[in-house]
Amino acid sequence: MKVITPEGDKVELLTVNIGPSHPATHGALRNFVALDGETIVASVPEIGYLHRGFEKMVERGTYQQVLPYTDRLNYCSAILNNIGFCHAAETMFGVEIPERATTLRVLLGELSRVIDHLVCVGAALVDLGALTNYWYFFNPREDIYKIWEKLSGARLTNAFTRVGGLYRDTYPGFEDEVRAVLPVVENAIGEVLKLVEHNRIFLDRTRGVAAISAERAIAYGWTGPCLRATGVDRDLRKDEPYMGYDTYDFQTVVGSTGDTYDRLMVRMFEMLESISICRQALDRLRPGPVNTSDARLSLPGQDKAYHDMEALINHFKLVYEGVRPPAGEYYGATEAGNGELGFLIVSDGTGRPYRVKVRPPCFTQFSAYHEMVEGGLVADSVACLSSLNIVAGELDR
Repeated sequence: MKVITPEGDKVELLTVNIGPSHPATHGALRNFVALDGETIVASVPEIGYLHRGFEKMVERGTYQQVLPYTDRLNYCSAILNNIGFCHAAETMFGVEIPERATTLRVLLGELSRVIDHLVCVGAALVDLGALTNYWYFFNPREDIYKIWEKLSGARLTNAFTRVGGLYRDTYPGFEDEVRAVLPVVENAIGEVLKLVEHNRIFLDRTRGVAAISAERAIAYGWTGPCLRATGVDRDLRKDEPYMGYDTYDFQTVVGSTGDTYDRLMVRMFEMLESISICRQALDRLRPGPVNTSDARLSLPGQDKAYHDMEALINHFKLVYEGVRPPAGEYYGATEAGNGELGFLIVSDGTGRPYRVKVRPPCFTQFSAYHEMVEGGLVADSVACLSSLNIVAGELDR
Protein backbone atom coordinates (compact mmCIF):
# COMPACT_ATOMS: atom_id res chain seq x y z
CA MET A 1 0.00 0.00 0.00
CA LYS A 2 1.42 3.37 -1.05
CA VAL A 3 0.65 6.51 0.94
CA ILE A 4 1.74 10.12 0.73
CA THR A 5 3.00 11.77 3.90
CA PRO A 6 2.01 15.35 4.87
CA GLU A 7 5.46 16.37 3.58
CA GLY A 8 4.63 14.94 0.15
CA ASP A 9 6.86 11.88 0.39
CA LYS A 10 5.66 8.55 -1.00
CA VAL A 11 5.94 5.67 1.46
CA GLU A 12 5.34 2.00 0.82
CA LEU A 13 3.48 0.48 3.79
CA LEU A 14 2.79 -3.16 4.55
CA THR A 15 -0.59 -4.05 6.00
CA VAL A 16 -0.65 -6.94 8.46
CA ASN A 17 -3.22 -8.68 10.63
CA ILE A 18 -2.07 -9.37 14.18
CA GLY A 19 -4.70 -11.86 15.33
CA PRO A 20 -7.44 -12.83 15.83
CA SER A 21 -5.88 -16.31 15.75
CA HIS A 22 -2.56 -15.74 17.42
CA PRO A 23 -1.31 -16.81 20.87
CA ALA A 24 0.03 -13.35 21.68
CA THR A 25 -3.40 -11.74 21.25
CA HIS A 26 -4.61 -13.69 24.33
CA GLY A 27 -8.06 -14.14 22.87
CA ALA A 28 -10.15 -13.35 19.81
CA LEU A 29 -8.68 -9.89 19.18
CA ARG A 30 -7.60 -8.46 15.85
CA ASN A 31 -5.19 -5.61 15.30
CA PHE A 32 -4.96 -4.47 11.70
CA VAL A 33 -1.74 -2.48 11.30
CA ALA A 34 0.11 -0.60 8.62
CA LEU A 35 3.87 -1.04 8.92
CA ASP A 36 6.82 1.01 7.79
CA GLY A 37 9.49 -1.61 8.33
CA GLU A 38 8.75 -2.84 11.87
CA THR A 39 7.21 0.45 12.98
CA ILE A 40 3.44 0.63 13.34
CA VAL A 41 2.25 3.70 11.44
CA ALA A 42 -1.47 3.06 11.91
CA SER A 43 -3.46 0.59 13.98
CA VAL A 44 -7.12 -0.43 13.86
CA PRO A 45 -8.14 -2.82 16.68
CA GLU A 46 -11.27 -4.92 16.29
CA ILE A 47 -13.16 -6.78 19.01
CA GLY A 48 -16.07 -8.47 17.24
CA TYR A 49 -14.97 -12.08 17.08
CA LEU A 50 -16.40 -13.66 20.23
CA HIS A 51 -20.14 -12.86 19.92
CA ARG A 52 -20.92 -13.79 23.51
CA GLY A 53 -24.15 -11.81 23.72
CA PHE A 54 -24.09 -11.58 27.52
CA GLU A 55 -26.32 -8.52 27.86
CA LYS A 56 -29.10 -10.03 25.75
CA MET A 57 -28.84 -13.55 27.15
CA VAL A 58 -29.36 -12.42 30.74
CA GLU A 59 -32.81 -11.09 29.87
CA ARG A 60 -33.96 -14.70 29.36
CA GLY A 61 -33.17 -16.03 32.85
CA THR A 62 -33.82 -15.22 36.48
CA TYR A 63 -31.35 -13.18 38.53
CA GLN A 64 -29.82 -16.36 39.96
CA GLN A 65 -29.57 -17.93 36.49
CA VAL A 66 -27.52 -14.94 35.29
CA LEU A 67 -24.56 -15.91 37.49
CA PRO A 68 -22.97 -18.53 35.17
CA TYR A 69 -22.98 -15.92 32.41
CA THR A 70 -21.05 -13.45 34.57
CA ASP A 71 -18.33 -16.09 35.05
CA ARG A 72 -17.50 -15.77 31.39
CA LEU A 73 -16.89 -12.03 31.30
CA ASN A 74 -13.44 -12.33 32.84
CA TYR A 75 -12.86 -16.06 33.15
CA CYS A 76 -9.44 -15.48 34.76
CA SER A 77 -11.15 -14.27 37.96
CA ALA A 78 -14.71 -15.55 37.63
CA ILE A 79 -15.70 -15.25 41.30
CA LEU A 80 -15.04 -11.50 41.21
CA ASN A 81 -17.66 -11.26 38.45
CA ASN A 82 -20.13 -13.27 40.56
CA ILE A 83 -19.52 -10.96 43.51
CA GLY A 84 -19.96 -7.87 41.34
CA PHE A 85 -23.33 -8.93 39.95
CA CYS A 86 -24.66 -10.11 43.32
CA HIS A 87 -23.50 -6.88 44.95
CA ALA A 88 -25.41 -4.87 42.33
CA ALA A 89 -28.52 -7.04 42.66
CA GLU A 90 -28.47 -6.86 46.47
CA THR A 91 -28.51 -3.05 46.37
CA MET A 92 -31.90 -3.37 44.65
CA PHE A 93 -33.29 -5.13 47.73
CA GLY A 94 -31.42 -3.05 50.28
CA VAL A 95 -30.37 -6.15 52.23
CA GLU A 96 -27.14 -6.90 54.04
CA ILE A 97 -25.74 -10.39 53.76
CA PRO A 98 -24.43 -12.22 56.86
CA GLU A 99 -20.97 -11.41 58.20
CA ARG A 100 -19.52 -14.81 57.34
CA ALA A 101 -20.73 -14.55 53.74
CA THR A 102 -19.25 -11.05 53.43
CA THR A 103 -15.89 -12.14 54.81
CA LEU A 104 -15.80 -15.19 52.54
CA ARG A 105 -16.59 -13.00 49.55
CA VAL A 106 -13.65 -10.75 50.41
CA LEU A 107 -11.38 -13.76 50.85
CA LEU A 108 -12.45 -15.46 47.62
CA GLY A 109 -12.43 -12.19 45.72
CA GLU A 110 -8.85 -11.41 46.70
CA LEU A 111 -7.71 -14.94 45.85
CA SER A 112 -9.38 -14.45 42.47
CA ARG A 113 -7.51 -11.16 42.04
CA VAL A 114 -4.26 -13.00 42.75
CA ILE A 115 -4.85 -15.70 40.12
CA ASP A 116 -5.94 -13.03 37.61
CA HIS A 117 -2.67 -11.15 38.11
CA LEU A 118 -0.68 -14.40 38.01
CA VAL A 119 -2.11 -15.11 34.55
CA CYS A 120 -1.51 -11.56 33.33
CA VAL A 121 2.09 -11.20 34.46
CA GLY A 122 3.04 -14.81 33.71
CA ALA A 123 1.67 -14.68 30.17
CA ALA A 124 3.16 -11.22 29.58
CA LEU A 125 6.62 -12.48 30.50
CA VAL A 126 6.21 -15.41 28.11
CA ASP A 127 5.36 -12.94 25.35
CA LEU A 128 8.64 -11.18 26.14
CA GLY A 129 10.55 -14.48 25.92
CA ALA A 130 10.87 -15.19 29.67
CA LEU A 131 9.32 -18.66 29.97
CA THR A 132 10.69 -19.66 33.40
CA ASN A 133 8.48 -17.14 35.21
CA TYR A 134 5.38 -18.74 33.75
CA TRP A 135 5.97 -21.94 35.73
CA TYR A 136 6.75 -20.04 38.92
CA PHE A 137 3.32 -18.42 38.64
CA PHE A 138 1.15 -21.19 37.21
CA ASN A 139 2.07 -23.80 39.82
CA PRO A 140 0.65 -21.77 42.77
CA ARG A 141 -2.27 -20.80 40.56
CA GLU A 142 -2.98 -24.49 40.16
CA ASP A 143 -2.92 -24.87 43.96
CA ILE A 144 -5.64 -22.22 44.24
CA TYR A 145 -7.69 -23.95 41.54
CA LYS A 146 -7.59 -27.15 43.59
CA ILE A 147 -9.24 -25.18 46.40
CA TRP A 148 -11.81 -23.87 43.91
CA GLU A 149 -12.58 -27.46 42.83
CA LYS A 150 -13.31 -28.57 46.38
CA LEU A 151 -15.29 -25.44 47.15
CA SER A 152 -17.53 -25.12 44.10
CA GLY A 153 -17.02 -28.26 42.01
CA ALA A 154 -15.54 -26.20 39.16
CA ARG A 155 -12.12 -24.81 38.36
CA LEU A 156 -12.45 -21.89 35.96
CA THR A 157 -16.08 -20.74 35.99
CA ASN A 158 -17.41 -21.24 39.50
CA ALA A 159 -20.82 -19.50 39.86
CA PHE A 160 -20.24 -19.68 43.61
CA THR A 161 -22.12 -16.65 44.93
CA ARG A 162 -25.87 -16.17 45.11
CA VAL A 163 -27.99 -13.05 45.41
CA GLY A 164 -28.19 -12.87 49.18
CA GLY A 165 -25.09 -14.92 50.01
CA LEU A 166 -23.18 -17.94 48.71
CA TYR A 167 -23.89 -21.25 47.02
CA ARG A 168 -22.81 -23.08 50.18
CA ASP A 169 -20.42 -22.88 53.11
CA THR A 170 -16.78 -23.95 52.96
CA TYR A 171 -15.57 -27.52 53.37
CA PRO A 172 -13.60 -28.87 56.38
CA GLY A 173 -9.97 -27.83 56.13
CA PHE A 174 -10.66 -24.91 53.77
CA GLU A 175 -9.04 -22.29 55.99
CA ASP A 176 -5.90 -24.35 56.55
CA GLU A 177 -5.50 -24.96 52.81
CA VAL A 178 -5.85 -21.24 52.04
CA ARG A 179 -3.30 -20.34 54.73
CA ALA A 180 -0.92 -22.92 53.25
CA VAL A 181 -1.18 -21.60 49.69
CA LEU A 182 -0.57 -17.92 50.54
CA PRO A 183 3.19 -18.27 51.32
CA VAL A 184 3.57 -20.38 48.16
CA VAL A 185 2.28 -17.44 46.10
CA GLU A 186 4.49 -15.01 48.03
CA ASN A 187 7.53 -17.16 47.34
CA ALA A 188 6.69 -17.32 43.62
CA ILE A 189 6.35 -13.52 43.47
CA GLY A 190 9.72 -13.15 45.17
CA GLU A 191 11.40 -15.56 42.73
CA VAL A 192 9.95 -13.80 39.68
CA LEU A 193 10.93 -10.37 41.01
CA LYS A 194 14.50 -11.60 41.40
CA LEU A 195 14.46 -12.79 37.80
CA VAL A 196 13.02 -9.70 36.12
CA GLU A 197 13.06 -6.64 38.37
CA HIS A 198 16.63 -5.69 37.39
CA ASN A 199 16.89 -7.74 34.21
CA ARG A 200 18.30 -5.58 31.43
CA ILE A 201 16.29 -7.28 28.67
CA PHE A 202 13.03 -7.00 30.60
CA LEU A 203 13.67 -3.34 31.42
CA ASP A 204 14.50 -2.50 27.81
CA ARG A 205 11.35 -4.24 26.58
CA THR A 206 8.99 -2.57 29.07
CA ARG A 207 10.27 0.80 30.32
CA GLY A 208 8.96 3.68 28.25
CA VAL A 209 7.05 1.23 26.03
CA ALA A 210 3.41 2.03 25.19
CA ALA A 211 3.18 4.70 27.88
CA ILE A 212 -0.01 6.64 28.42
CA SER A 213 -0.53 9.74 30.53
CA ALA A 214 -2.91 9.92 33.45
CA GLU A 215 -4.98 12.52 31.57
CA ARG A 216 -5.41 10.31 28.50
CA ALA A 217 -6.16 7.24 30.64
CA ILE A 218 -8.89 9.12 32.48
CA ALA A 219 -10.26 10.46 29.19
CA TYR A 220 -10.60 6.88 27.93
CA GLY A 221 -12.34 5.83 31.15
CA TRP A 222 -9.56 3.62 32.47
CA THR A 223 -9.79 2.06 35.92
CA GLY A 224 -7.94 -0.54 37.96
CA PRO A 225 -4.23 -1.47 37.82
CA CYS A 226 -3.71 0.14 34.40
CA LEU A 227 -5.02 3.48 35.64
CA ARG A 228 -3.07 3.24 38.88
CA ALA A 229 0.07 2.59 36.81
CA THR A 230 -0.27 6.14 35.43
CA GLY A 231 -0.10 7.60 38.94
CA VAL A 232 -3.84 7.92 39.68
CA ASP A 233 -4.66 6.60 43.15
CA ARG A 234 -8.13 5.22 42.44
CA ASP A 235 -9.47 1.97 43.90
CA LEU A 236 -13.15 1.34 44.60
CA ARG A 237 -12.25 -0.78 47.61
CA LYS A 238 -10.94 2.39 49.28
CA ASP A 239 -12.76 5.21 47.50
CA GLU A 240 -16.25 3.66 47.52
CA PRO A 241 -15.91 0.85 50.09
CA TYR A 242 -18.19 -2.16 49.96
CA MET A 243 -18.24 -5.50 51.81
CA GLY A 244 -16.36 -3.90 54.70
CA TYR A 245 -13.18 -3.17 52.74
CA ASP A 246 -12.76 0.02 54.75
CA THR A 247 -12.06 -2.17 57.81
CA TYR A 248 -9.11 -3.95 56.16
CA ASP A 249 -5.55 -2.67 56.28
CA PHE A 250 -4.04 -2.54 52.79
CA GLN A 251 -2.40 -0.05 50.45
CA THR A 252 -3.17 0.81 46.84
CA VAL A 253 -0.18 0.27 44.57
CA VAL A 254 0.45 3.26 42.30
CA GLY A 255 2.94 3.69 39.46
CA SER A 256 4.22 6.88 37.87
CA THR A 257 4.89 6.57 34.13
CA GLY A 258 1.96 4.52 32.82
CA ASP A 259 4.22 2.32 30.70
CA THR A 260 4.32 -1.46 30.26
CA TYR A 261 6.76 -1.83 33.15
CA ASP A 262 4.53 0.02 35.61
CA ARG A 263 1.41 -1.89 34.54
CA LEU A 264 3.09 -5.22 35.23
CA MET A 265 4.79 -4.13 38.46
CA VAL A 266 1.59 -2.67 39.88
CA ARG A 267 -0.01 -6.08 39.51
CA MET A 268 3.00 -7.81 41.06
CA PHE A 269 2.80 -5.77 44.24
CA GLU A 270 -1.01 -5.76 44.29
CA MET A 271 -0.84 -9.52 44.73
CA LEU A 272 1.08 -9.03 47.97
CA GLU A 273 -1.59 -6.61 49.22
CA SER A 274 -4.32 -9.12 48.29
CA ILE A 275 -2.51 -11.82 50.25
CA SER A 276 -2.45 -9.50 53.25
CA ILE A 277 -6.22 -8.97 52.93
CA CYS A 278 -6.73 -12.74 52.70
CA ARG A 279 -4.89 -13.28 55.99
CA GLN A 280 -6.96 -10.59 57.68
CA ALA A 281 -10.17 -12.18 56.35
CA LEU A 282 -9.12 -15.59 57.62
CA ASP A 283 -8.43 -14.13 61.08
CA ARG A 284 -11.92 -12.61 61.31
CA LEU A 285 -13.80 -15.59 59.81
CA ARG A 286 -16.39 -16.82 62.32
CA PRO A 287 -19.06 -19.56 62.17
CA GLY A 288 -22.47 -18.41 60.99
CA PRO A 289 -24.94 -18.47 58.10
CA VAL A 290 -23.76 -17.78 54.56
CA ASN A 291 -27.15 -16.66 53.21
CA THR A 292 -29.54 -13.96 54.31
CA SER A 293 -32.67 -14.96 56.19
CA ASP A 294 -34.74 -12.63 53.98
CA ALA A 295 -37.42 -14.87 52.45
CA ARG A 296 -37.41 -12.73 49.27
CA LEU A 297 -33.92 -13.98 48.44
CA SER A 298 -33.07 -17.25 50.16
CA LEU A 299 -34.59 -20.68 49.90
CA PRO A 300 -36.11 -22.01 53.12
CA GLY A 301 -34.43 -24.95 54.82
CA GLN A 302 -35.52 -28.44 53.87
CA ASP A 303 -37.14 -29.00 57.26
CA LYS A 304 -39.42 -26.01 56.66
CA ALA A 305 -40.07 -26.77 52.99
CA TYR A 306 -41.18 -30.31 53.86
CA HIS A 307 -43.47 -29.36 56.76
CA ASP A 308 -44.67 -25.79 56.12
CA MET A 309 -46.92 -25.03 53.15
CA GLU A 310 -45.93 -21.35 53.00
CA ALA A 311 -42.25 -22.31 52.98
CA LEU A 312 -42.88 -24.84 50.22
CA ILE A 313 -44.67 -22.22 48.12
CA ASN A 314 -41.83 -19.76 48.71
CA HIS A 315 -39.30 -22.40 47.64
CA PHE A 316 -41.28 -23.11 44.46
CA LYS A 317 -41.66 -19.46 43.51
CA LEU A 318 -37.99 -18.61 44.16
CA VAL A 319 -36.83 -21.49 41.96
CA TYR A 320 -39.29 -21.05 39.10
CA GLU A 321 -39.90 -17.31 39.13
CA GLY A 322 -36.71 -16.05 40.76
CA VAL A 323 -36.13 -13.20 43.17
CA ARG A 324 -38.27 -10.13 42.47
CA PRO A 325 -36.54 -6.82 43.07
CA PRO A 326 -38.49 -3.55 43.08
CA ALA A 327 -38.93 -1.85 39.74
CA GLY A 328 -36.30 0.77 38.90
CA GLU A 329 -32.74 1.33 37.71
CA TYR A 330 -29.79 0.32 39.86
CA TYR A 331 -26.03 0.52 39.40
CA GLY A 332 -23.46 -1.35 41.46
CA ALA A 333 -19.72 -1.48 40.91
CA THR A 334 -16.85 -3.44 42.41
CA GLU A 335 -13.08 -3.46 41.95
CA ALA A 336 -12.49 -6.47 39.70
CA GLY A 337 -9.12 -7.79 38.58
CA ASN A 338 -8.76 -5.25 35.77
CA GLY A 339 -10.70 -2.35 37.31
CA GLU A 340 -14.25 -1.16 37.81
CA LEU A 341 -16.81 -3.81 36.94
CA GLY A 342 -20.24 -2.22 36.98
CA PHE A 343 -23.74 -3.56 36.35
CA LEU A 344 -26.62 -1.24 35.47
CA ILE A 345 -29.74 -3.32 36.10
CA VAL A 346 -33.17 -2.20 34.98
CA SER A 347 -35.91 -4.05 36.86
CA ASP A 348 -39.57 -4.17 35.91
CA GLY A 349 -40.48 -5.92 39.16
CA THR A 350 -40.49 -9.43 37.69
CA GLY A 351 -38.08 -12.28 38.37
CA ARG A 352 -36.10 -11.58 35.19
CA PRO A 353 -33.93 -8.52 34.50
CA TYR A 354 -35.58 -6.20 31.98
CA ARG A 355 -32.15 -4.90 30.93
CA VAL A 356 -28.57 -5.36 32.12
CA LYS A 357 -25.78 -3.12 30.91
CA VAL A 358 -22.24 -4.12 31.84
CA ARG A 359 -19.43 -1.63 32.42
CA PRO A 360 -16.36 -3.89 31.99
CA PRO A 361 -12.83 -2.54 32.61
CA CYS A 362 -11.24 -4.17 29.55
CA PHE A 363 -13.50 -2.38 27.06
CA THR A 364 -12.24 1.11 27.89
CA GLN A 365 -8.63 -0.02 28.11
CA PHE A 366 -8.64 -1.71 24.72
CA SER A 367 -10.18 1.45 23.25
CA ALA A 368 -6.85 3.21 23.83
CA TYR A 369 -4.72 0.42 22.39
CA HIS A 370 -4.34 1.92 18.90
CA GLU A 371 -3.07 5.20 20.32
CA MET A 372 -0.53 3.42 22.53
CA VAL A 373 1.03 1.25 19.81
CA GLU A 374 1.18 3.68 16.90
CA GLY A 375 4.76 4.83 16.47
CA GLY A 376 6.12 1.76 18.24
CA LEU A 377 7.41 -1.58 17.01
CA VAL A 378 5.37 -4.71 16.32
CA ALA A 379 7.11 -6.44 19.24
CA ASP A 380 6.17 -3.54 21.51
CA SER A 381 2.50 -3.91 20.58
CA VAL A 382 2.59 -7.47 21.91
CA ALA A 383 4.16 -6.32 25.19
CA CYS A 384 1.57 -3.54 25.49
CA LEU A 385 -1.39 -5.88 24.95
CA SER A 386 -0.05 -8.30 27.56
CA SER A 387 0.29 -5.56 30.16
CA LEU A 388 -3.29 -4.37 29.55
CA ASN A 389 -4.55 -7.92 30.25
CA ILE A 390 -7.46 -7.68 27.83
CA VAL A 391 -9.98 -10.49 28.31
CA ALA A 392 -12.15 -10.83 25.24
CA GLY A 393 -15.22 -11.92 27.20
CA GLU A 394 -15.59 -8.34 28.45
CA LEU A 395 -15.46 -6.84 24.96
CA ASP A 396 -17.91 -8.46 22.56
CA ARG A 397 -20.67 -8.98 25.09
